[in-house]
Amino acid sequence: MKNTAHTGGCDSALPSGSYDTAGSIATNIADGFTMVAVGDLIVTRPLTKAQDPDFGAVIKILREADVTFGNMETNIFDIRSFSGSPQAEYGGAYHVSLPELGPDLQEMGFNLLSYANNHTLDWGVEGMRETCRALDQNAIVYAGVGENLAQAGAARFLETARGRVALVSFASSFTPMSRACDPAGEAPARPGLNGLRLARSIVVLPEMLENLRHIRDALPDTKPGSRSAPAAVSGTAEQPEDCEDPNQVVVAGATYKTGDKVGYSYEADPRDVAGILRNVRRGKQFADFCVVTNHGHQPGNWSQEPPDCERSFAHMVIDTGADAYVVHGPHQLRGIEIYKGRPIFYSVGNFIMDDLRTPVGADMFAVYGKDPRVDTDAEVTVAEMARGFSDPVFYESVVTVSRFEQNQLAELRLYPIELGYTKRFANRGIPQLASTPQARAILERLQKLSGPFGTEIAIENDVGVIRLS
Repeated sequence: MKNTAHTGGCDSALPSGSYDTAGSIATNIADGFTMVAVGDLIVTRPLTKAQDPDFGAVIKILREADVTFGNMETNIFDIRSFSGSPQAEYGGAYHVSLPELGPDLQEMGFNLLSYANNHTLDWGVEGMRETCRALDQNAIVYAGVGENLAQAGAARFLETARGRVALVSFASSFTPMSRACDPAGEAPARPGLNGLRLARSIVVLPEMLENLRHIRDALPDTKPGSRSAPAAVSGTAEQPEDCEDPNQVVVAGATYKTGDKVGYSYEADPRDVAGILRNVRRGKQFADFCVVTNHGHQPGNWSQEPPDCERSFAHMVIDTGADAYVVHGPHQLRGIEIYKGRPIFYSVGNFIMDDLRTPVGADMFAVYGKDPRVDTDAEVTVAEMARGFSDPVFYESVVTVSRFEQNQLAELRLYPIELGYTKRFANRGIPQLASTPQARAILERLQKLSGPFGTEIAIENDVGVIRLS
């Protein structure tokens, strides 16, 4: 339960009797500390009032942890009094929820949320501020957004009986205009989210690159050295033609480079990385335990593997002081790694996909060929879900429960859930514990995805178990 007394942990970074003059990033939680981490909360309404026993069994797991984390992938406000508007640039759907969701999230057991994702500014800064107000009113700690970049990137803190917990959140998938910035001279700050910008390259075989070079040279304005030719990497100057990288070609703004396998490659902006790592260090210096989360879809929702830059970045985050690194966004499960006694979740999938969002902006009606004078909000959403989320894999996930002893991960339990894939639109998306055959299939898939990271998952009574002690 969340009211267990904090007896203190051992700060292994400090010699006995010494005085901390540097700001230690050592972990210092009481034994038995537990953290639940789940994925995306795409939820439009209060759900606990129904007193559904299947949903209740899942909520019981959430309520028993010291920390219960999820990704807040919606906005909370009352459209009858809302002063904002749906934005022309939005995250693929206009996510909106009723004000009653705030207290219901607290009732479910959530006390720590990320709010940095591609839907943060679906309804503009006004929607972001209304959502923040709803979370504040219900004593739910959230991170990843703010009135400027300093606020958006800063750690936020949760007091628990077993130690103080910091949360640092950011997004690598976001709409460009939602990224926060700090003031510069007379220019004011910009509200928004804490973004991690990634430069994407398309990896091709060597013979493909030569063909692309011919295409580039045939175009009138893309030859190396031409005034309108885009730089190969954002923020860098164009290279003279005789200095062209033989393993890279830029065509119409897209960067192609050679490799052994066709796919995508990503490089994180070093300025964003430096800022995130500083905020992780700062957060841990003020806390006993630190959770870091990223909302990233790369290389795409279709992929069960993380982008090529993710693993090294995750290790840097842990090395800087994080005790758990949680990725959400791809809407399906990816592998789990244990690094230096800390869990890395490369995607925890969906927790709730209750898509009864209304109203829907006019731009989304147009995208799906619907007429707001004839078609309904529900029909727009059904068309969107049918196009991108009709695979059952998006309705299968796990609730992760990490237990720590002596400031190290001792056991990780994985409870398979299913979100009612076959139910009608108005009823699907609400989690319940998976039946034995489905639970085993989910866990076996997670075993396979985690294998490349050296992680062994046992299956015991329909629950995945990773033991470290």
